[in-house]
Amino acid sequence: MMEFRQVVKVPKDRIGVLIGKDGSVKEMVEKRCNVKLYIESDEDASVEIVAGNADITTSTSTSTSTTSTSTSTHEGEYADKVFKAIEFVTAIAKGFSPDRAMRLLNDEECMINVIDLKDYVGRSYNALQRVKGRLIGSYGKARRLIEELTGAYISVYGHYVAIIGKAEEVRLASEAVTMLINGSMHSTVYNMLQKARRRAKMERLKLWEDEGVGDVDDVGTAGNYVTNNGED
Repeated sequence: MMEFRQVVKVPKDRIGVLIGKDGSVKEMVEKRCNVKLYIESDEDASVEIVAGNADITTSTSTSTSTTSTSTSTHEGEYADKVFKAIEFVTAIAKGFSPDRAMRLLNDEECMINVIDLKDYVGRSYNALQRVKGRLIGSYGKARRLIEELTGAYISVYGHYVAIIGKAEEVRLASEAVTMLINGSMHSTVYNMLQKARRRAKMERLKLWEDEGVGDVDDVGTAGNYVTNNGED
């Protein structure tokens, strides 16, 4: 048997989101990831993720090497599921809806990155609000454009910014967020992302040409984002 325990701090106002209607979200995570979620909703709300897998089977072969390989494979898959459960709970704690957090469970290449705004602006309430306003933008425009240009999901909640996506998506979105925190103009950030998007498109085109596949569809209307952005 393998057992693992991890405690994730979850704000009290996010506990209900994690549980879901009639416990549907909690039950889904437990089944998908083979874990148990124990929720403490006292003043310091937290979720203990407990995994105990007694069902890791080994090969019936008399070969020691075969048995060892089978056990290792099962344990690796099991550990991945536990880690995904931790990521999912973290995503909910940082403001994502269950639908958006599901991307972590549905795509093994997806990850979550969390940026603590206090590491950049300290504990000043006014400074935090100002930076959060820049990251979200008027009517959520800045956050929406960064999501569209990178493919990542972004949540601004409390003094955290959380980003869900594949490695390159998370890297670009994190860079954009950091630039805005440090005072870069929105147009500068959008231009950076647009150039990165163009480079990625050219790399895909080259790869497709090398493989003789043909052309690839245009990546969208990113060129329209830089003008009249209305954020700075």
